[in-house]
Amino acid sequence: MNKRKILAASAIAVAGTLALGGCAGGGGGENADGSVTLTFWHNSTTGDGKKYWEDTAAAFEEANPGVTIEIQAVQNEEMDGKLQTALNSGDAPDIFMARGGGKLADIVEAGQAMDLTDKISDDVKTALGGSLGAFEVDGKNYGMPVAVLPSGIFTSQDLLTAAGVTEAPATIEDLEAADEKIKATGVAPIAVGAKDAWPAAHWYYNFALRACAKDVLDAAAESRNFDDPCWLEAGENLQSFLATEPFNEGFLTTAAQQGAGSSAGLLANHQAAMELMGAWNPGVIASLTPDQQPLADLGWFPFPEVPGGDGEPGAIMGGVDGYSCWVNAPEQCADFLNFMVTKENQEYYAEAFQTIPASSEATDAVTTPALQSALAAYTDAPYVSVWLDTLYGQNVGNALNVAVVDMFAGKGSPQGIVDAVNAAASRS
Repeated sequence: MNKRKILAASAIAVAGTLALGGCAGGGGGENADGSVTLTFWHNSTTGDGKKYWEDTAAAFEEANPGVTIEIQAVQNEEMDGKLQTALNSGDAPDIFMARGGGKLADIVEAGQAMDLTDKISDDVKTALGGSLGAFEVDGKNYGMPVAVLPSGIFTSQDLLTAAGVTEAPATIEDLEAADEKIKATGVAPIAVGAKDAWPAAHWYYNFALRACAKDVLDAAAESRNFDDPCWLEAGENLQSFLATEPFNEGFLTTAAQQGAGSSAGLLANHQAAMELMGAWNPGVIASLTPDQQPLADLGWFPFPEVPGGDGEPGAIMGGVDGYSCWVNAPEQCADFLNFMVTKENQEYYAEAFQTIPASSEATDAVTTPALQSALAAYTDAPYVSVWLDTLYGQNVGNALNVAVVDMFAGKGSPQGIVDAVNAAASRS
């Protein structure tokens, strides 16, 4: 798998079944008897994903007598805030989910993440290849990738067929035409969980990917502002799409991944035909079907092309999920990061989360047809750009997401999105 083309790092996304989870105190460390406790925060609170981390931690403990891993599963939408509070308190978890991009760069700048550059084994470097670059800041590595997560539109093929949609929409006009056919069958064309903000904002990210050239996206990673006219164009294109009313009823109060009424749940229960999401989605959908099994008719296609933009055809929005060590974590933290990306553990990860592993050695474990399609598009993409809220860092990213939701609600505008980002950037 070619992972050399990622512009920046990781995803806000979750790679497993999400539900409310608590979190306890921060870092562990060496105990009086010489044993070591590592505290570990991840965002998979139920199901196979939660079990994966429990099993992996137990296997590491067995192989490393005297080391204990204390796990806290934190609900995804709460993770960023809780983690930032813990980091700022100086008592962070030893192992924590890394977002990459501007979010990771901010943590590194604050001196809160461990430099892993010389702590990653040569075998791991070979297996992970370019995906390690997703967690580089100023040429040093501060995280270990576990999954690559191309974005695209997941589908119920049965619902598309029932509506007479026999080919994947290649352009945004094709998608709008498909939406009208699906509406006529009585189900929602597209589900979106705008209550959680980021799923709605992902629509803007993808329109920006089509409107903006690669060099503009690259420049945005440094400037964190929207000076180029393409950012306004992206908002205008999204506004035109919103005018076609493509989404489920009540999308502003719909959650993304929690319960049968979430956007993922609507797709899982054949109440909506499509959902724009990252490659963690098959596992989430499977947890929300009536029998909690993978959706048999799940399909996938890339975000449609939007005529007139400067983005290169085939470019993908996405990211890389990974984990970092707190700067004051015991040295065994880096050992655990190396352990969790061995071939065996990466294959188990791909199966448990129904997603695409970061290790090139483990991609044979990707057997879901929808994910195989996503993997092929990812491999062939001229470049992959990270989610914009990750790219910009937490403060600017939050302002962007809120501004997009305001436009979804009819309270904002394309210019309002640009203004919100530039105002937040000027304060950061």
